[in-house]
Amino acid sequence: MNLQTLVRAIPGIITGGVSIKDFSMITQCSEDLSRTILDNLMQNGIGTYENNLINFETNDKIKTSLLAISMGAAIEEISRLLEWQDFESLSAEILEEKGFDTTRNLIFTKPRMQIDVVGIKSNIAILIDCKHWKKMNDYSLRKAVEKQIERTKQFISKEKVKAAVPAIVTLYQHDFSFINRVPIIPIYKLEAFCDEFYGNLDKIEFQSSV
Repeated sequence: MNLQTLVRAIPGIITGGVSIKDFSMITQCSEDLSRTILDNLMQNGIGTYENNLINFETNDKIKTSLLAISMGAAIEEISRLLEWQDFESLSAEILEEKGFDTTRNLIFTKPRMQIDVVGIKSNIAILIDCKHWKKMNDYSLRKAVEKQIERTKQFISKEKVKAAVPAIVTLYQHDFSFINRVPIIPIYKLEAFCDEFYGNLDKIEFQSSV
C-alpha cells in the first residue's frame, strides 16, 4: 500500500465495526481498493475482521497516522485528518517517542483545571495545551498562553518535579514562536522542539520547585 492510499484511509478508521461499503464511501475509494487497504491495515495490526465488519479500537486511527508519518507523510497533513482527541494523542505519542513519560488530560481541583498533555523527562515537565484550531488570532493565542502559565504554576505546586514548562501546540504555523517566553509550536515541529528542548530552556518560561 502506497503512502497516498494510506493517508486516504485515515478518515475511514472509526471506532467499532465498519463495513467495506461504508469504508469505501467515507474514503471515496472503490470497494476493491477498500478491501486491499483494510487487508494491509490488518497485516499491520490495525483492525480485526469479525462478522463481515472490520473492528477498530480507539487508538487505531492514531496508529495509522503514525504509520503514515513513519512512511514520510507530513505531520501537518495528517493532523488535518484528526479530531481534537486524536490531536492530543498524536502530541502525546510524539513526546513518548522522544523519551518523555506522558499523561493525558490531567485534572486538578481547587481550582479545577485540565492539562491536555504532560510529558516528564529528567525530572522536568512540559505541559502542553493542544489547540486544534484552524485559525488563531493574536488575542486567542495570548489568552491561551496566560491560562497555560497559570496551569503550570498549579502543576509545580502539586507535583514533585524540578521544573515545569508551559507550551501551546497548534495545528498550523503562526507568526509567533514565543509569547511571554511560552513556545507556540506547530504540531509538525514538535519533534524538533523535543530534540532541542533542554538546549532552549534559557529562552522558555518555566516554573521551578526550588
